Amino acid sequence: MDAIDRSILRELQADGRLSNQELAQRVGLTPSPCLRRVRQLEEDGVIQTYRAVVDPAAVGRGFEVFASVEVRRDPESVAAFESEVQATPDVVEAYRLYGAPGCLLRIAVADSDAYERFWRERLIAMPGVADVNSQMIMKRIKSPQGVPVD
Repeated sequence: MDAIDRSILRELQADGRLSNQELAQRVGLTPSPCLRRVRQLEEDGVIQTYRAVVDPAAVGRGFEVFASVEVRRDPESVAAFESEVQATPDVVEAYRLYGAPGCLLRIAVADSDAYERFWRERLIAMPGVADVNSQMIMKRIKSPQGVPVD
């Protein structure tokens, strides 16, 4: 991967809807070689997907919570918990961590009452859950833009 590939990645992370013509112009290529490079980055799995970033409040999920979750440390519990998390739309991000807590979830729901219901009816009932610590997000300071490519 060279500097031009990295430049392509930076531009696409900032705006995944760029036309090939605009992308080529921004990275200093003609359209044909630019498109070949993008296709190669896709085939190599460097570019994994394209998606829209949706305003959570606009779709009734403006209340976001980070939940630190301790899961029993046996392979069956971990696998069952991770499977349940994958199948739960309210969990919009999930990470298994080294150390404690074992997992960090970002949950998006309508409001505090909706989270309390989710916590009571779904989260603490998930397989292997031993403890949950919830932290409500006050303000988003920086949103994920992808990983740095430099």
